[in-house]
Amino acid sequence: MASEKILNKKKEEVLKLASEMKEAKLILLVDYRGINVEEVTKLRATVRNVNASYRVIKNNITKRALAEASIEMPEDILEGPTAVIMTNEDYLEPTKAIYNFSKENNYYKIKAGVVEGKVMTDKEIITLAKLPSRETLLSMLAGALLGNISKLAVALEQVRIQKEEA
Repeated sequence: MASEKILNKKKEEVLKLASEMKEAKLILLVDYRGINVEEVTKLRATVRNVNASYRVIKNNITKRALAEASIEMPEDILEGPTAVIMTNEDYLEPTKAIYNFSKENNYYKIKAGVVEGKVMTDKEIITLAKLPSRETLLSMLAGALLGNISKLAVALEQVRIQKEEA
């Protein structure tokens, strides 16, 4: 049986992780089988560049932290090697980074995730990752609005010209 000191240390680790999970806008759980040290180092750097963290945590600790954070994750998700990616900022960029990496590495798979408190399946996460970035969506919206305003201006100009001619 583990000593009380070790148990207290693990409880502390669970509480700390649960606290981080409660504050996180994104929690991704991924299966990292089949990647080598060079690839995971590159992935960690990519994830860090989008203001997220990439950690390998024991499944038991992750499971307890999720429960402590009141996040109900299906039991089978935490089977096999699992890495945890978390961010408190924009969740789209880390999701895209992990998805792009998983496309290049067949063994690397997204298991599930939590986006702003909502538990999502791997398919939902992948759908989210395929969306354009926030900036792209905003520029598309601005373009659509500008196009309508331009059409209105042309129409008003035509009305003015017709009234002057009459």
